[in-house]
Amino acid sequence: MGLSASLSNALSGMKVGQSSLDIVSRNVANSGTPGYYRQSLSVIDTLGVNSNFVRNGAVTRAFNQSLQQYYTRNTSESGFVNVRANFLDRLQMVLGKPGTAGSLDTAFGSFQTALGALATSPDNYATRAQALASAQVMAATFNNLSNQVQGLRRETESKIASNVSDLNQMLSSLEKVNQRLSDRGIDANSRVSLLDQRDRLIAQVSEVADIRVDYRASDTVALMTRSGVGLLDGKASMFQFESAGALSATALFNSQSGQSGVGKLTLLTPSGLAIDLVQQNVLQSGELAGLIEMRDVTLVQVQHQLDEIAAAMAQAMSTVKTAGTAVTVGAATGFEIDLGAIRNGNDFVLDYAQGGLERSVKVVRVDDTTKLPLDYVDASGQRVIGLDFSGGAGSVATQLQAALGTGFSVSGSGDVLSIVNDGANTTDIVGLTGRTTVTAAQGGGIGLSLFVDAGNIDFTNCLDGRGQKLGFAARISVNSDIVNNSKLLVQYVAGGSLGDAARVNYLADQLETMQFAMGQRATDQQAAFRMSGSVSDLISQTINYQGNSAATAIGASESQALTMEILTQRMDTEYGVDVDEEMARLMELQNAFAANARVISIIQELLDQLLRI
Repeated sequence: MGLSASLSNALSGMKVGQSSLDIVSRNVANSGTPGYYRQSLSVIDTLGVNSNFVRNGAVTRAFNQSLQQYYTRNTSESGFVNVRANFLDRLQMVLGKPGTAGSLDTAFGSFQTALGALATSPDNYATRAQALASAQVMAATFNNLSNQVQGLRRETESKIASNVSDLNQMLSSLEKVNQRLSDRGIDANSRVSLLDQRDRLIAQVSEVADIRVDYRASDTVALMTRSGVGLLDGKASMFQFESAGALSATALFNSQSGQSGVGKLTLLTPSGLAIDLVQQNVLQSGELAGLIEMRDVTLVQVQHQLDEIAAAMAQAMSTVKTAGTAVTVGAATGFEIDLGAIRNGNDFVLDYAQGGLERSVKVVRVDDTTKLPLDYVDASGQRVIGLDFSGGAGSVATQLQAALGTGFSVSGSGDVLSIVNDGANTTDIVGLTGRTTVTAAQGGGIGLSLFVDAGNIDFTNCLDGRGQKLGFAARISVNSDIVNNSKLLVQYVAGGSLGDAARVNYLADQLETMQFAMGQRATDQQAAFRMSGSVSDLISQTINYQGNSAATAIGASESQALTMEILTQRMDTEYGVDVDEEMARLMELQNAFAANARVISIIQELLDQLLRI
């Protein structure tokens, strides 16, 4: 091998060494930079005419596609569970710990105590004033809790809008990175920097929306949701969000966009196709999916539970029970009841025994016929049937006969409905009880419409439109007539004795013994916890359910955080820069550089001697 070949080899070695030193320097400088992937230089042995020499190969970066896909999927899961944990933890604070000031159970306990004191001294003005004040605190607690729940829903809309803006910006940046990566003329250092930027953007997108990444041979990527909707393939799709403004308890998601009361989230593809992401359930994880679930499902269920308790409070106070009258028709026995006092939303209950089993059917008056047919089993196991009462007792009898089937004989005339068994001892009619809402503070019965709807309207639980129960916790208030005249808490007939505790005892007993059960919720997108029992039971079940939900969500978030920590450690091992290794590599490169420099120096000395000859 001649001097020229030796010189060429040494120079090529120094050039490769210099490039390697640049990469080592870059690795060390970015050892703590998030999203930096360790780089390396491939060295190519080349066969020359008279010798072998080395030259620079491609600048490569540490990258494991399978690990990257797993990381992307878990980033989306983290975004989803973190949103749930954050909102449910705050919701738990809104509801308050049991027994603390401002909590629902504390307000209810104070109201019960005030009723007990009033039953002892019904003629005492101060005692009546305290009972009335406790009722107002109870109503205000419902209003406040409902407002805070809706405040959380409004916050989800604000965060959705912010996420949409961020997503569009990240997808636009990723589109530009793809365009630059598709240019094979860019230098190697710029390409690896672009690849780092590409993967950082993918990680940011995956935190907000669930995505699948298709890595192309050109180093470009295509993104789609896990459900298969494309987000980026050459051109980026655009997220759009139309806010519904200030959400209220009655503003619910509806698959019919014209009837939906919440903000609309759509995806506009480069071809101009608009996809409703919520209606078509496109997003399955990520922050956006978590926010949508909180807005349309979880927080709505909380509102439903508050509405259920508020409705139970109102009905416990205002409901008057009227037992049916026993009748006999030949060998058949049963009861008859006057339907005249049953208002829209009121009901009557048929108790019977059949096949040795005790059963119960609640028949509800439904004036809004679009709600019919209505026939379901509520949370307590009781069958609930909705009927149109507009045609009188005869029409009700025909409808009820069709619903009950054999074993019963139902008839009606005017306002009187009669239900008897078939006389063959296969069915035993045990009782027939009408449950109506009192129509006046005095003279309408021992009950009292203490808690009313907006406009001082009696709460009858009518199903017209969206139903009176929907959002009732936000509207519940104390009857203004009673606020103006606390004597009505005691006097259920005009001029009655203020020392008579009959009404107060009835109200307290109703509050403790009247049973309620959640029914159907057509607006829910997933099966919700259905409560049943007394008002106290409903409150306890709500607090326990929400506490357990928050604990589960926080636990899931902590578990996912542990998964991400382990995954991050693995990625640091795979992609991260070990400064000690880089220093060792630096020493190797310095020694090689010095050796090549020594070769050149010797060649220089030899050439000098040749020139002097």
